Amino acid sequence: MKFIVSSSSLLKQLQIISGIINNNNTLPILDNFLFEIEKNNLTITASDLESTFSTKLKIESQESGKIGLPAKLMVDTLKTFPEQPLTFIKTDKNSFDIIANNGKYSLAYVNGEDFPNQNILKDSSELTLKSNVLLNAINSTIFASGNDDLRPVMSGVFFELNSNSINFVATDAHKLVKYTRNDSSVNENAEFIMPKKPLQLLKNVLQDNEDEVTIEYNETNAQFSFNNSILISRLIDGKYPNYDAVIPKENPNELTIEKEIFLNSLKRVSIFSNKTTHQIKLKITGSVLNISAEDFDYNNSAEETLNCDYKGDDIQIGFNSRFLIEMLNNLDHNEINLLMSLPNRAGIIKPSKKDLTSEEITMLVMPVMLND
Repeated sequence: MKFIVSSSSLLKQLQIISGIINNNNTLPILDNFLFEIEKNNLTITASDLESTFSTKLKIESQESGKIGLPAKLMVDTLKTFPEQPLTFIKTDKNSFDIIANNGKYSLAYVNGEDFPNQNILKDSSELTLKSNVLLNAINSTIFASGNDDLRPVMSGVFFELNSNSINFVATDAHKLVKYTRNDSSVNENAEFIMPKKPLQLLKNVLQDNEDEVTIEYNETNAQFSFNNSILISRLIDGKYPNYDAVIPKENPNELTIEKEIFLNSLKRVSIFSNKTTHQIKLKITGSVLNISAEDFDYNNSAEETLNCDYKGDDIQIGFNSRFLIEMLNNLDHNEINLLMSLPNRAGIIKPSKKDLTSEEITMLVMPVMLND
C-alpha cells in the first residue's frame, strides 16, 4: 500500500477527528486512526464505540486497502513538519514508513479489518441546518448540561423537532437553557438526546465551517454530515424531563440592563461571596439595582449600585453568582431582561426584544435562600 498526501492537509483532518479518541480505551485498536484508501480518496476514521468521526481528503494513489495507524504518534509527528508532500508506504517489515523531504519514519500498524464497524443509520429522518445555526444552538446550551451519572438524560442536549420550530434544551437542575429556532422545522415531530462529547467536537469543528449540516436520526443514533466529514453518535437512552413545567409563566417583575455592565459588576462583587454558596443578592428599588455579596467566615463584603430599567414591585432575590456569570458569558446579546416573580421562584434571563431575530433564548436559574 502506498499513497502521497500533503502534510498540512492530513494534519488538519487528523486534528478534527482526534478529539473522539479516549485517553484510556478498553479496546487497544481504538488508539488508532483507520485509514481507508480507494484510489485517490482517503477516508480517515476515529471511534470511541459510542461515537465515530470520519473525514475524507484527496491523495495520490493507485491502490486500495485499509490499515490502522497510531493516532497520537501520527498527530505528534505531523505537527513538526512544514508543508510538504509525504509518502506513506507499507513495508514487508510489519511497519508503515513515512518518507519526508529530510528523513524516513517507521510506524507500527494494525490490521484495518479489526477496526469496529461503523454504524449505519436505518429508517432515519433528515434535517438540514446552516452551520452557524447549529453552532449557536450548541454554544447556547451545552454549558448548562449536567454531569450526574445517576441522571444520564441530563448530561446531554435535548433536540426537540417540531413542525413550526426546533428547540435545543439543556439543564443540570440548577440552571436551564432553551434555544429555539423559528426558521427551521421538520415535517414529523421528533426528539432525541445528544451526548455532550460529540457536540463539543462539532462545536470546535463548525467554527471554521460555512457549509450546511445534514442531520439524520432514528431511535438510537444521530448522524451529522458536512464538508466531507461524518459524525455518528449513539443517542442517550431515556425520557427527557418536562422542562417546560419548571419555567415560570407569570413574571411581573422585569429588569432591563446592558449585559456587559451587569456581567462585569457580578464578576467583581462575586469575588467577595462565600466560596461554598457563591451567593450574591440583587436588590431592586425603583430604577436602582444593588448587587451585593458577603462572606461571613472571613468578614469580606462588596456591593455595587447600577442604574437600570425596571417594571414591577421592589424585590430582593439571591442567586449563585457562578451560574449567572456562566449564562451571561454564553449570551451573545448587548441588552438582557431578567424576569422574576418571587424570591423563591426561578429567575429568567432573555435577550432584549430589540436584539431578537429568528432565534429565542430562555435561560432559567434557580434562586438561593438569602442569609438575611
